[in-house]
This record gives sequence, structure tokens and C-alpha cells, in this order.
Amino acid sequence: MDAGFSSYSSEMNKIDTRPVLREPAPRPYIPPLHSSRNGTRTYGDRFIPNRSTTDMDVARCLLAQPNRQKENNGIASPSKEAYRKALADTLLGGRTRIFSFRNKPKSPVKSSFDPVSAAPAVPARKRRHIPQSAERTLDAPDITDDFYLNLLDWGSTNVLSIALGSTVYLWNGNNGSTTELVTVDDDLGPVTSVSWAPDGRHLAVGLDSSNVQLWDVNTNKLMRTLRGIHSSRVGSLAWKSHILSTGSLDASIVNNDIRLPNHDISRFRSHTAEVCGLKWSNCGQHLASGGNDSLVNIWNLGQTNPSKTFRDHTAAVKALAWCPYQNNVLATGGGGADRSIKFWNVNTGACLNSVETGSQVCGLLWNKNERELLSSHGLTDNQLTLWKYPSMTKMAELHGHTSRVLYMAQSPDGCTVASAAGDETLRFWNVFGSPEEKKQAAAKSVVKSVGPTNRYSHIR
Repeated sequence: MDAGFSSYSSEMNKIDTRPVLREPAPRPYIPPLHSSRNGTRTYGDRFIPNRSTTDMDVARCLLAQPNRQKENNGIASPSKEAYRKALADTLLGGRTRIFSFRNKPKSPVKSSFDPVSAAPAVPARKRRHIPQSAERTLDAPDITDDFYLNLLDWGSTNVLSIALGSTVYLWNGNNGSTTELVTVDDDLGPVTSVSWAPDGRHLAVGLDSSNVQLWDVNTNKLMRTLRGIHSSRVGSLAWKSHILSTGSLDASIVNNDIRLPNHDISRFRSHTAEVCGLKWSNCGQHLASGGNDSLVNIWNLGQTNPSKTFRDHTAAVKALAWCPYQNNVLATGGGGADRSIKFWNVNTGACLNSVETGSQVCGLLWNKNERELLSSHGLTDNQLTLWKYPSMTKMAELHGHTSRVLYMAQSPDGCTVASAAGDETLRFWNVFGSPEEKKQAAAKSVVKSVGPTNRYSHIR
């Protein structure tokens, strides 16, 4: 026993009343402090102080402390008590245990390898810059200012078609050149719709006379004229492979197989006013139609009645856009008395969301590379609005047009959007940016190559 504990042991011996020189009674079994099985340590129900890890000076001070407190109970002042606590904290370091029952843990071995610092840092994704002004502006005189027509389309070979009055022009996005395709006679025109076939070579031209012309743009030759399919102007067109669907002021939709002599293969009748919007789904299973009767119908080939009819809009529905990454989701936009964008599940018929835009919705386009939607509008701001989908928070508003932005088309790479308005201008917007996997192709696009000297030119 250490010297510091001799007085304490003598006091304990004085009060020990056990008999001496007798055989001790049998002791009960006491389990060991710990046992080792397969390298694991199991502790029992008894703890023995470990001298090697016990600070005897601190233990003696703590044992004597209660007696000193009893002696000084009557004379301790608040200042002395505060001093005593401060002194104890300084000397004892906040320790209150007398004995230590386990070995101190080994200090960890410092290693030069830091897994946190060794892991490669993931760079934060930069927010895409959205230019607020048009990349290029072209003059588009005599463009018809009519909400119910579709006078602009961008083909898969990077050629843009636009109808100005009775003339159809082609603007080549690869070299910036402009050519005239056709000027129809006064008794046939004006042109009321244009739409590229998927091959990017053939262009359908709808006329005010109810005829539809099919042109080969490589040879500038009229291949065929579809006559007698409608009784009034053809304001909307949509392709599905070799099938051309046409929508008219007579409220009917005709599906034409252009390979057959008798091209009229089926008709859809459900609208009660002009069909001003037509769009085949990306998978080719559904045809969406919007009309001046505020209805949206979903059609399937081989059926005479629409599979779904949406009646929630309160104005004409021209803007239709199928989601590129959810084949069953359709976005629709309502006219001046409605001013909303709605999203539909065409399988269930449920309206997934409805957003009030504050102005007439003239067109809708999805970003092919990001979850974004672009809408074009009429009064009062005549702007293009970029939305984040599905939250539908505004990302940007693009201003420049001074009249209703009636027509929109998207470049084949999905990066650039062309818009035409009643202010007789055609503007190109780099609103959807350049996808990382297509940087090389985007660098060659004509929008990127436009210089400051030819920023404003004429289509004719």
C-alpha cells in the first residue's frame, strides 16, 4: 500500500470487528472481470480499480474533499465557494472519479492518408447562362398575324421553312442562305400551314383553299397535291412517318397515307370548331388535337372516337407539346381567355398540373436535354418564358418581339429556338443552351457563327 493511504488503512483496521484465526467461510463464485473468446472481450458484473491508470494524488484529494466541506460548512462564503470551485476545476481538470476501471485507449496512429482529402472533389454544376436577347434577327414581311395558323417549322436537315403571305421560304441553318420554294396563286393562297416530314426532305404546305401540297425541297418540285380532303383552310399539319394528318377550319382531321393513290385512310370528327393544333406523340401512338372549341382530344389510329377528351381550358388550344422523356405526358396552352398551361396524363386522363401564365399561350416547346419547357405569349408582354419542370418556376423571360409571338420552332439539335411574330420579325434564341455531349456540333451551328456585322438581315 502506498504511503498516502497508510492513515486511511489504520482507521479502517480499528473498526474491523471480524473474528481472527478462524477458517474463512466458503466464498461465493465471482465471475472474472472479463473473458476472452475469439479475440472479443466480455466484461463481468464486478469492476476492479486499475492502479496503472489511476492518479493517486487526485484520488486522495477527492477522498478528503467531503470531510473538508463538512468542516467548512459554517464559515464558507459565496466568494470562497466560487474560489474553491475554480481551484478544483483548474487542478483536477473537471475530474470527479476516484478510480479508473479500464485501461486508457491507445492513441490513434496518425496516417498520412486522409480519405476525405483523398476523395476527388465533385465540382458544383454551373448554372447555365441564358442569353436575354436574340442571337439573330431576320426580317419577315407579310407574315400573317393569325393565332390559328402554323407558319413556321424546322426540319431534321437544319432547314427552316416559313410562310410569308402566299410564299414559302427556306432558310438554311448550316450556311445562313435563303431560298424561295413556292409562291402560290391568289386563288389558292395564302399559305396557312407548313410542316416538315421526318426525313427533312419533303415539306407539306397547307393552303387557304383547303388543298395540301407536298414538295421535294432537294429538287424544288411539287410532288403531289391533296385535294378535296377538307372544305376550308388547312391550318394545322402533323407527320407520323408516311402519314400526314391535316386539321381544318371545317373542324375535321384527315389522316393521309401519302404512298397510296387513295391517300385518305381515316377521319376524326369530334371538334365543333377549327382544329388549330395537331401533334403526334414521340412514340407515334397518340395524336393530340386542339381546337377553337377549347377542347383537347387524344386519338389513336383505327378508332373513330377520341380515347380522351380534356375540357378544362376556357379558350382555343393551339399550343401542344409531348414530353420527350415521359411519353404519356402532354402539355397544352390556352388562348387569351384562358392563359394557362396544363399537363395531362393521357393514359389516365388526369390533369397533373395547371399554371396561370397571365397572357395568351401561343406555343410550347420542350427542352430535349433538360427538364424545361418554353412558352410563347401574346399580350401584354409578347415574351418567351422558360419554365423549370415539373416545379414550373420561371427561369427566364425573353423580350424582343413587339407583337404576339405566334409561331415557334426548334432546331434539330434542340439548342436553338426560332420565333416569329406579328411584328414581322424572325428571331433566333439560344435558350436551351448546348448539351455537353454535343459541344462540337453546337460549335458548328449557324447561330454560333453569326458575326456582329450581319446580325440583322432580311429573309427576302
